[in-house]
Formats: sequence, structure tokens, C-alpha cells
Amino acid sequence: MNPTLEIFSQGEEVVTGQTVDTNAAWLSERVVAMGFNVTRHTAVGDKLEDLVALLREISVRADCCICTGGLGPTSDDLTAEAVAQAFDLRLEFDALAFEQIKRFFTLRNRNMPESNRKQAMFPKGAERIDNAWGTAPGFALQAGRCWFAFMPGVPLEMRHLFLEFVQPALASRFILRPGKLIAIKTLGMGESAIQEIISTIEIPAQVQLGFRASPDDVQTKLFFPYDYPEAAISSLASAIAAALGDHVFAVDGLGQASGDLVFTVDQLMTAGKYTLAVAETASQGLLAAKCVGLPWLLETRYEQSLQKLGQKLGITINTDNLQATAQAAAKEIKRTGDADFVLVQLYAGDVQTFHDKDQAIILYNVLLAGDGFHQAIHSVAGPIKRKQNQAALLALDLLRRYLQHKEL
Repeated sequence: MNPTLEIFSQGEEVVTGQTVDTNAAWLSERVVAMGFNVTRHTAVGDKLEDLVALLREISVRADCCICTGGLGPTSDDLTAEAVAQAFDLRLEFDALAFEQIKRFFTLRNRNMPESNRKQAMFPKGAERIDNAWGTAPGFALQAGRCWFAFMPGVPLEMRHLFLEFVQPALASRFILRPGKLIAIKTLGMGESAIQEIISTIEIPAQVQLGFRASPDDVQTKLFFPYDYPEAAISSLASAIAAALGDHVFAVDGLGQASGDLVFTVDQLMTAGKYTLAVAETASQGLLAAKCVGLPWLLETRYEQSLQKLGQKLGITINTDNLQATAQAAAKEIKRTGDADFVLVQLYAGDVQTFHDKDQAIILYNVLLAGDGFHQAIHSVAGPIKRKQNQAALLALDLLRRYLQHKEL
């Protein structure tokens, strides 16, 4: 069985929601990939007795604990004191740590406040973790069953200390058997629909199935144990991806680099040496913004008003047949431009409908390629920013589906 690991964040700002605890998420992702079984995330405010109690609890139930925060120079930074009290250790002055802290201020032509001396006090027997990016060195020690690593809460500093000291220490201290995570990424289908579709596929008991929904995709996650056969991993992932069909735009974990939808489209466009022109309405420039800096996007235009779009392109807007209107717009953009593909996105619904989260707009996406028109119609509801984001993604997804089928 893989060793257990807890993540412990200290700070009143974390508990009260003033600061989002991105450290815990970042750390979890990395230690799980190493082979740890993350059992808990805990956040505690600036109360010494609470910190002491939690440290004692963790020391008897976890194999490892990574702690962030509470190493600063002010009165609310209580980590070192709490560790000393929890495990009956005295605090000792570390002269080298103090010199490093003073040097930090000297290099910036600043006077060091006397309160920073506190940051050079460590529980007896602790191993110092040098911090070249701030004034707060970390420290590590064994207490009971658990090996603790304490790092500053500033994300930049914490990440450097983890990668340079904590991660190598974990790899040398523990026997780790990392599992394998496969993430099947889809667009245009919800979690419940995915679960229903794949319910006929037998998933072995030792394989963990999970879902993760975000504004940009839904991921179906399969976590396989350390010794699971590679052929069986590939077979199960392929079966699920096949069942989900064209909704799948990428699969993480099977060897090839993967990313979001734009990453997939970029790979396909670059491989084919294609270029693209875009006209968008509901996404209000977000489609182009998602592709910022990509050389294959030759031209973009955004018009909130269909009539203005028609005037600029010299076409007649037929609100009763927006699909035909989108085709006419694509043909005109193709005629006057140099792009291989033209992607046009129009929508049915007035401004009030667009702003009303309880009403849906109807998206008409048309792609003009060398072999003619390809199109898709979608109904999108929700707050205005969701409508904007979904409009951008669904238009790009039409291009992605065409390019992936072209490869087959």
C-alpha cells in the first residue's frame, strides 16, 4: 500500500477565504503522481492550540505531512512554536539561517527588522530547508510516525522549496509505487450523460473512476494501480473513448502530449499547415483571444450586430435562416482573404435573451473548408460569460472535429 500523506495549510486568511489555497492543489497533484495516497487537506487559522492539536493528530495517523504557511516574522506566524510545543522540543537559534535572512535584506539595500530573527528559530533536531527566494526558510523533522516538511505559504517560494528539497527527500525516504492516471477529455456532454453512456463498459474494481467538470471540458478519469498491465489500461481507455465518440478531443496519460481544446486544434492546424479566418458574434472576441499568438489564425472579426456584419461583408442577413447567412458570410470572407478555412459563428436570440441566464441562445457554427461546408447547431444557456465561453469552444470544436476526421 502506498504511504499516506496529508497537506496542512496554516493561516487565518486561508480559513476565512481571503486567500485561495492554491498550494494544496498544486502539492496534491505532484505527490499523487509520485505515488502517495493523499488522505486529507486541512486548514487551520492562527491559533496556537489548534495548530498543536492538529500536529499531534497527524503525527500518529499519517506517514508524511506537507505544511505551508506560518513561517513569517510576525506574531501570527506560529508554525515553529506550535511544532516545538506539540512534540516537546525547544526552539534553537540557527546562525546560518540568520545570516541568509540578513543577506536577503542587504542585497536589497534594506534594513532587517529585528522581528525577522524569529525566522531563524527551529525546533531542536529539525533540518533546515534553505530559501533563496524569500526570508522564510523551511524545516523538516520526524515526529512519531510522520515525516513533516514545513514550507512558506508564498506559492513561488513554496514551489521552489518543494521541487529542490522536499520532492527529492520524499523519493529517498519512501517506497513509492505511483499509479497511472488517464483523463479522457470531452466537450459538449455532461457528467451524467457520460456516466450513462459508459455504464455498459465493465470497469474492474481496482480501477477508480471519477469525473471532473470545468468551464472548458469534462474529464472522465481512470486511476489504475501501480502494477496494472499497460495493455489493459490502453484497452479500457480506448473503449471508453470510443463510446464517447466525437465528443472526445484528447486523452491524457497514454504517451502523447495533451492539453486543452486549443492545444489540440493548434497541433492539428500546425501539422496540416492550415490557416484560419474567423467571424464571431456570441463569443465576442473570446474565440480569437483563446488563440492569441497562434500563427495560423490569419484574421478575426467580431460584430455584436448581425446587420453590421452583413454591411461590412456586403451580404444580406436572413434572420429566418442563419445557417444560410453564415454560409454566405464564410464564402465572402474566403473570397477576399487567404485563409484555408473560414469559421463563422452566428446566434439567434436578442440582447435580452443573451443576458438572461434562464434563456438559451441558438448557435449556428459554419466551417468552410476545401470540400465544402460543415456545420453544427447548439443550444447554450446560463450566465452571459458561460454563453460567451461555450460559444467560443463549440466553434473551435467544429474545426477540431473536421480536422480529426480528416486525419482518419
